[in-house]
Amino acid sequence: MSEHALNKYWKTVVKTIQDGVMIVDTKGVIVFVNRGFEKITGYAREDIVGQPCTVLNCNVCRVSRQREEQRWCILFREGELHHKQCKIVTKDGRHVHVVKNASVLKEPDGRVTGAVETLTDITQIVMRDRQIEVFRRELELKDTFHGMIGTSSGMQRVFDLIANAARSDAPVIIYGESGTGKEMVASAIHEMGERKKDPYIKVNCSALNESILESELFGHVRGAFTGAHRDRMGKFEAAGAGDIFLDEIGDLSPAIQVKLLRVLEERVVEKVGDNRPVPIHARIISATNRNLKKLVDSGQLREDFYYRINVIPIELPPLRERREDIPLLAEFFFRRIRLKSARNEVQGISPGAFDSLAAYAWPGNVRELKSAFEYAFVTCREGMIQSSHLPAHIIAPPGNAPSISSPAAFEGGGIDDIKRRRLVHALEKTGGNRTKTAQLLGISRTSVWNQIKRYKIVLPMGHGQSMEEI
Repeated sequence: MSEHALNKYWKTVVKTIQDGVMIVDTKGVIVFVNRGFEKITGYAREDIVGQPCTVLNCNVCRVSRQREEQRWCILFREGELHHKQCKIVTKDGRHVHVVKNASVLKEPDGRVTGAVETLTDITQIVMRDRQIEVFRRELELKDTFHGMIGTSSGMQRVFDLIANAARSDAPVIIYGESGTGKEMVASAIHEMGERKKDPYIKVNCSALNESILESELFGHVRGAFTGAHRDRMGKFEAAGAGDIFLDEIGDLSPAIQVKLLRVLEERVVEKVGDNRPVPIHARIISATNRNLKKLVDSGQLREDFYYRINVIPIELPPLRERREDIPLLAEFFFRRIRLKSARNEVQGISPGAFDSLAAYAWPGNVRELKSAFEYAFVTCREGMIQSSHLPAHIIAPPGNAPSISSPAAFEGGGIDDIKRRRLVHALEKTGGNRTKTAQLLGISRTSVWNQIKRYKIVLPMGHGQSMEEI
């Protein structure tokens, strides 16, 4: 088919396109629209042809007209527009988000006769992205303490210690197994304290050998060693009056321990290759998954160094010791991963899957729980996450689940729903005894009473009696 023949059918082609197509003359008067345009804008062809294109009240065009002094439309100056996102107003007053592509139309002699513009409706995409952002913020903030989740007594003690440590300038050390969230605790201490306006610098002490770590922490001067072509500031100097987080501090060599001891006692550092003391003002927050007292006893850790860093110890309980937090953590990871992956066809967590989660020892702690849900979203195509969708090593034999309060299944609802179901389940197991319920949930008796009132829980009025609303 020749180009001349194709030109005869261009209107038919344009009419079948789902995107909106609009042609205007050099004065901006609409001379043609297709069916896609009618669908997006709500204007019928006979109503819109002959109208100025400003009837669409496009926010980008409005701004460009205000900025242009000579021309009413920036398109006629630029010649074309690509992937311009804007909003237009439909016939019934709705705001529609569209992506524009446009080009001027020219005669063979170069004379401009008008312009053609295509409109792609992206309103649903924009609305979805906004909703995702709202959900993301909810997930990050609701029922969390600076990103950490837990209503167990162990985690509540941790949260209290974090708040106290944030008000102090004394060194803090965080103890916890791998995956318990030591870095999140350190970050929370920095964010809650007066030092949050200053830098927060992280150093993994086990990731670098002794000579490189020494240079990283304290800096070096030019010529201090091969490759030291210029002076370099160390992490302690760079931290200013902020916080420096030393992860895996139990892996430090004796030589680095001696240097850090001087930092703690005299508040100065010496750069590699220099003996001039440099004053430092940063507070040290350290973390380890090792038993430092045993390292002292074995001679691997200096005793004086141990007492200097162990001023405010914070011990993070492993997940197996706070199983009552598994429902909240599971709900949090399920919703976050479903939102991130846009997998709404995965509807929830089955009771059987939850039993497997409850029975497992979680040597990798919260980090492993998160990984388990990431795996489950790969293996579960739709419906409820079953035990079979979890990593094989997590699935436990039936009947081995410990006695903890758990919702029957995580279907819909928010974290408040999970808390309410968990409390109801615990009250049912204890016959409404608030003291036993508090012990089972790992919270105070007052907290149980407050939650009963908050969630309007129905309490048993005695054996065989009916339930009453509070």
